[in-house]
Amino acid sequence: MTTRRVNLNTESVDNYLKAIYSLGGTEEERVTSTALSERLGVAPASVTNMLQKLAASPTSFVEYEARRGVRLSAAGRRRALEILRHHRLLEAFLYKVLDYPIEEVHDEAERLEHFISERFEERIDAKLGRPKFDPHGHCIPALDGKMVKRASQPLTAIEIEGHFVVESVSDRDATLLKKLKAHGISPGVHLHVIRSTHDELVLRTGRGSKPLHLPRSVAEAVRIRFTH
Repeated sequence: MTTRRVNLNTESVDNYLKAIYSLGGTEEERVTSTALSERLGVAPASVTNMLQKLAASPTSFVEYEARRGVRLSAAGRRRALEILRHHRLLEAFLYKVLDYPIEEVHDEAERLEHFISERFEERIDAKLGRPKFDPHGHCIPALDGKMVKRASQPLTAIEIEGHFVVESVSDRDATLLKKLKAHGISPGVHLHVIRSTHDELVLRTGRGSKPLHLPRSVAEAVRIRFTH
């Protein structure tokens, strides 16, 4: 019996593995084809076809069952974390060394993350002083895949007045990032939430600043933690 060979584009494979990881498809949890379709902007039929190919490949990056969804294998998780490390180190390099605007680093890193060598990855890491977080506040996986554990919640989950620190901002929408940047909202910034309504959050980003009316459509890109 011969093993069926499956030719897969490495860049596409990496994008699928990252998406499965970010949607929680590890260990016991599974991700639906619909969720992947929405995340990747790919037709559901194309997602199903790709998952079948990934499951049939000799590397076995995923475990896939029709109608039950997909999750990463141990090899798939290792590869997803490797690419995530590349991506976030590149974002930090572009932002801190090459002075890219924060709203541009994600797309640039997406183009580069599949092709850097281990030597180049190590040089970036050393140049930046072994950073733990990227410019958006997201954890950078270590070489062994481990990441710093952090407790945070979406800004939109806040219903009472309080003081918080911005832990991270989403990197998926450049327009939203520009709006947050214009409002002075970035990782590490202290927020004082004054009021939360169905449509917006009213907050201040510093002492003496005027109240900021932040639409929920913008606030949903922000994760925060309580200050002590």
